[in-house]
Amino acid sequence: MKKIGITGQAGFVGNHLYTTLSLDETVKLIPFKRSYFDDAQALEKFVAECDIIVHLAAMNRHDDMNVIYETNLQLVQSLTSACKNASVTPHIIFSSSSQEDRDNLYGKSKKEGKELFISWAAETGGKFSSLTIPNVFGPFGKPNYNSVVATFCHKVARGEEPKIIQDSEVGLIYINELVAIFIATIKNEVAAETIGKNSFEVKIKPTSTNKVSRILELLNQFKTDYMGNGIFPNLEDSFEKALFNTFRCYVPKEHYPVKFTKHTDPRGSFVEIARTQTSGQFSFSTTVPGITRGNHFHTRKAERFAVISGKALIQLRKIGTNEIIDYYLDGDEPSYVDMPIWYTHNIKNIGDEELITLFWINEPYNPEDADTYFVNV
Repeated sequence: MKKIGITGQAGFVGNHLYTTLSLDETVKLIPFKRSYFDDAQALEKFVAECDIIVHLAAMNRHDDMNVIYETNLQLVQSLTSACKNASVTPHIIFSSSSQEDRDNLYGKSKKEGKELFISWAAETGGKFSSLTIPNVFGPFGKPNYNSVVATFCHKVARGEEPKIIQDSEVGLIYINELVAIFIATIKNEVAAETIGKNSFEVKIKPTSTNKVSRILELLNQFKTDYMGNGIFPNLEDSFEKALFNTFRCYVPKEHYPVKFTKHTDPRGSFVEIARTQTSGQFSFSTTVPGITRGNHFHTRKAERFAVISGKALIQLRKIGTNEIIDYYLDGDEPSYVDMPIWYTHNIKNIGDEELITLFWINEPYNPEDADTYFVNV
């Protein structure tokens, strides 16, 4: 069993990597706290427990670029010193940046940090891998910090108008794709270039390239169609699907539950459950009073729960947090809640009668699919 620690595990990339690795029963995760960098003894204890350390801790934004440069180098120096003092030689995986060859202090901090790790590996016999990473986007990125996608998603979902400062081409990689490369590096399953004794480099290319205006155009379309009219977009293009799943995680929780338009005549009533521009599977369930269904989450699927008869409590919780979001739905006023990725969710019959729920999911049922992970809300 590999023992893996992630500096910066609470950050955007760190949180996704930590959560994904927590699903792997062959891995033991060694928890990390930011305060360890201010406590030499705690940091030495941490590195001594790890077979592999993914070094993601870094400063990306500050009014003073010198603070970024000095902080990032100090983090590398503290980590290598801790390994030397603890007499351990873990495999250190470093998140470098495509900016390392640019004339800015952030890029310089990444380049010189990499050089310090190369020296450490050559001197101690430890293994070092550097991953040069392009711009990353995905759910839970911080607006005005992690990426232009995070900023645009946050603003568009709240009805604000983002400003395009420079309409350039942006090369991006989706967080799930990046995490897969980190895991392949951990498992020594990725092709790498030798850059020094016991040191290797993986230069990661963007998986999509789009103009900033195109990204904003798609997000505005999601706002109009999805939030405004409940329509799921076409999810066949991998980038657009990733962007849509990212956008959904910025939809304010107050948006739900969304009431359906109910058409009634002497024959009864008609309610449209979901309108889509993509394929998918529609299904329904009946649930007796007091029973809870679900308690699982998805990492890529879009899903809608629609209550058409009975009373229900739908609960969501973002993986890695304790906050539970409660939605109460009543079939007398048919409504729905959509399930964001990385949110464990369930539905409970809280009424005295049978609960009837319709479900839509953007991928057909496959019993061998590995995108459903069971965990209690």
